[in-house]
This record gives sequence, C-alpha cells and structure tokens, in this order.
Amino acid sequence: MVHLFHRFLSHFFLPNCSDYNPLTVRRACRSKAQARLAFAQNNLPYAKGITFVNPLVAFRFYQKYGFPLVVKPNVGGFSRGAYFPIQNIWQLFTASIGVKKFWPVSVIEQYLLGKNYRVVMTKLGVMSILRRYPPFVVGDGINTIDSLIDDENWLRKKMNLAQVINPIPKNSSIKKHLKQQQMNLSTVLNAGDRVYLHHKISLKLGASVEIIDKNRLSKKNKRDLQRILNYFDANILGIDMICKQGIEIDFDQQACIFLELNSRPFLKMHDKPRYGKSEDLSDFYTQLNKIKLTDNEQY
Repeated sequence: MVHLFHRFLSHFFLPNCSDYNPLTVRRACRSKAQARLAFAQNNLPYAKGITFVNPLVAFRFYQKYGFPLVVKPNVGGFSRGAYFPIQNIWQLFTASIGVKKFWPVSVIEQYLLGKNYRVVMTKLGVMSILRRYPPFVVGDGINTIDSLIDDENWLRKKMNLAQVINPIPKNSSIKKHLKQQQMNLSTVLNAGDRVYLHHKISLKLGASVEIIDKNRLSKKNKRDLQRILNYFDANILGIDMICKQGIEIDFDQQACIFLELNSRPFLKMHDKPRYGKSEDLSDFYTQLNKIKLTDNEQY
C-alpha cells in the first residue's frame, strides 16, 4: 500500500523533477522533520517547529512561540497545503484543519519574512541559485492590474516559460489577496509600484524565479551547504532557505532559517528563469546523467 501511495505522489506531484539520488537519500530527507534534524545537527539556523496530527498541539506551539507561524504538510512540495503567514488564532485554526487535506501529519513552524532562495548543491559544487517571488506586477501609472497581469502572461509566453512558470491567474485567491490590500483587478498602480498578488510562492499561482550569481554566495555559506549535502551523501539536493539580508551574508550573521530539502529538485526552473541570465549548466547535467541508479522505481 505504501509503495502504491508513493508511486501516486511521484506521478502527480513530482512530474519532471530530477532523479539523481538513490533510495537511501530520498528516504532520509523526505520529510520536513528529517530536514530540521539535519539542520540542527549541522548547526544551521532553522525554523523552530514540531509535527502534529492533533490541531491542539499546534495551538500549544503558538502559546509558546507566538505569531507569525506557518503550517504545512510534513511531506510535499511546491508550497502545496502551506498556510502562512499565520497572524491570529482564527488563521491558525483554519490552517490546522485545512492542511489535513494534503497529508495526515503536519508541521507548524516559526515564520520569517525575508528573501526566499533555492540553492541546488551537487558533489561538483553549487549548481545554481534561485531567488523565488510570489506573483507580482509593477505599475506604469496607466494600466489596471488586470491589464498588467495580461502583459506579464504574454511576456512569459513569449519567453516560452509555460513548462516552468505558470501564467498568473485571476482566480479567487488572487482577488482575495488584492482585496486585503484594498485593491482589485481594476486598480491602476502608480509607476514603479510593485504589488504582490499573493503571499504564497507557488508555481500554480504564477510565482516567478530569478537566477542569482553563484559568486554572491559567501564562502562560509558555501561550506555550510556542502556540509548538508555530505551529511546525506547525496548526489544533489535542492536546499530552501529564507534570509533577511541575502546569501552574500553568512547565515549565522543574519536572521535566517533553513526550510526544507529536496532530493528531487525541479531543475527546469534553473534552466529557464523569469529574471536574470540563464546559466550554462551542461557540465553539471553531463556528470549527473552518468549516475547509475537501480532503485528509481522504489519508494
């Protein structure tokens, strides 16, 4: 039954994700709880959190740590089922119940507002760094948000990003987020004003990614990330973090939390970013494609 369930997850939730790690690695860093343990044992900053089945456990966590918080499934990716930033009791109640649609065991963690990064580490070194953004538009003083979304989606189509970054929808989630900012699709933004259309970094909602120059990563941060890769003896890992200032500042010298690990990172985001110059990753792919795995279909 477990085998069939994980085959289902792989088919529907991990399509087009890379597959360069053996089963032992995939099992070792499959959940958020396992990732937190690895971060703790390697002296890396991470969001204090616990797993829970009973929502009352989440309420006790709030009593100890306060807001803001994030609630998400213990197993999953692409921000599916994640609720953040949770700022009050009602939001916590809604999240603690709603998250169960995605996985029976859930995670509640402290939340940090900052710059969201995905760093892909390999045994060859740093493969690529992305900064990830919720969907947004920038005003020109003339067009409505509705028209700005159309323009952005047209540009994404022109850039041939359809297989990587989804168009920004005009659904109820986007409209609700605009309403919370006292705006709607008919609002005209001032020139240069950036408005986020959702708080969640989700490809389904039209989130975007920017390539970050790998040379900006501080030497100490690079060593810390390599240590995580070695800890799992992984061929490749997508490591997610939020930094208050940026990856050029040592992790321990700023507010920073490591979020999770991805043993099957979605590499197409790095091949075709919305912002920044695409990198030549052919040498990495050449070496990664030489890896011979015999347990790809095992879970």
